[in-house]
Amino acid sequence: MSMWKNDEWLNQRSEDIIDPAREIVDPHHHLWHQEATLYDLEDLWADTGSGHNVTQTVFVECGSSYRDTGPDHLKSLGETEYVAERAKRSANTEGQASISGIVARADLDHSDLDEILDAHTEIGGDLFKGIRYAGAHAHHPEILSIPGGAPADLYERPAFRQGVARLGERGLTYDTWHYHYQNKAFLDLAKAVPGTTMILDHFGTPLGVGPYEEKREEIFAAWKDDVAAVAECPNVVAKIGGLAMPDNGFGWNTRATPPSSDEFAEAQSRYYLHMIACFGPERCMFESNFPVDRLSISYPVLWNGLKKIASSFSDDEQDEMFSGTAKRVYRL
Repeated sequence: MSMWKNDEWLNQRSEDIIDPAREIVDPHHHLWHQEATLYDLEDLWADTGSGHNVTQTVFVECGSSYRDTGPDHLKSLGETEYVAERAKRSANTEGQASISGIVARADLDHSDLDEILDAHTEIGGDLFKGIRYAGAHAHHPEILSIPGGAPADLYERPAFRQGVARLGERGLTYDTWHYHYQNKAFLDLAKAVPGTTMILDHFGTPLGVGPYEEKREEIFAAWKDDVAAVAECPNVVAKIGGLAMPDNGFGWNTRATPPSSDEFAEAQSRYYLHMIACFGPERCMFESNFPVDRLSISYPVLWNGLKKIASSFSDDEQDEMFSGTAKRVYRL
C-alpha cells in the first residue's frame, strides 16, 4: 500500500471551503508510479478537486519512473515522459486541474548538460519549464524522513554554477530545496548567477526534529535574517509551503487527528508572513508540496489555512500569491 493512502485519518477533519471561487495554481506537487509511493494523476485530482478552485498545477521532479537502461545522465528523461503523458490527459479532461508545467531533473554539472536539456525539451515541449537539482545535504540523515543527499558543497562548485547559469541562458528556471543551515550558501549562489530565475522551495526547510527540536526558536531567528538576505536578490522567487513535512517538526503526522486550518495558520503564519514581507506578494507563490505534506494535513484544510494566512492582503495581492506569480514565473 502507498504511504500516502491516509484518507481515513485525514477525513476526520472536514471544513467548509473558504473563498471557493479564487483561482489557485498549485506550483509544486509530485507524482509517483511505484506501488509503495503511488500517487498518480487520479490521486492528484482527488486532492485538487476537493473543493478549492485549482485550475493548473506544476509537477516537480521526485525521482520517479526513471529509465532502466541507457546512459545514467539521461535516465531522468523517463520521469518527464511519464509526467508529459499525464499532463496530456489532464489537458483533455474537463473539470479537472491540468498539469501545465514540468520541472525536471538534470545533473547541472554534467559535461553534456545541453544534450540533457534538449532531450527534456523534445519530450516535454512547452510543458518543460526548468530543472530542480536540489542542494539539500543532511547532517543527520538518520533522523529525517526525507534526508537530502546532495554534496555539502554543491552550490559552490564552479561546474554546478555554470550549469545553473546555462538554465538562465536557455530561458529555464532553477528550483531547489535545502535545509535552514544552507541558506547562506544558497545566497552566495543566487548572487553568483544573477541571470537565472531561482525558486526557493519550502522556505529553505527549517528543521524541527532530532537535534533541532530544542533549537526551534534559535533556528527561526537565524532563518529570518537569512531569508531576508536572500530576498535582496531580485532573481529569487519563494515557494511558500512544504512546511508540514514531518521533518519540520510540527508533529501533526503523529497525532490521532489531523490539524484544523486554524491550528495550521496559528502554528505557521509567522513563517509565511515574514517571507511575504521580505519577497512581496509578486515574488511569492503558495504551494501544496503534495503528497509529502499529505502526511500531516489534507488538501482542502491546507488551502483553507493558506487563505486564512493571506486574508489580510488585498485581493490583487492574494491573486498574485495563489496564481499570478506561478503563472508568470513558470510561463503557464
